[in-house]
Amino acid sequence: MSEENNKDELRPSKMRGVAFPKAKYGVILAIIVIIVVNLIYYKETILSFFK
Repeated sequence: MSEENNKDELRPSKMRGVAFPKAKYGVILAIIVIIVVNLIYYKETILSFFK
């Protein structure tokens, strides 16, 4: 019974009320950010392929 209580108390007390998003949303957001940054950074190279 005490093991079940320990599993519930993993987060610090100030963070217990914070709702964390699912990990898959973080992965999707990271991929989108990487793609957007690369599009901005390599815009000239990408446009040169279409000319």
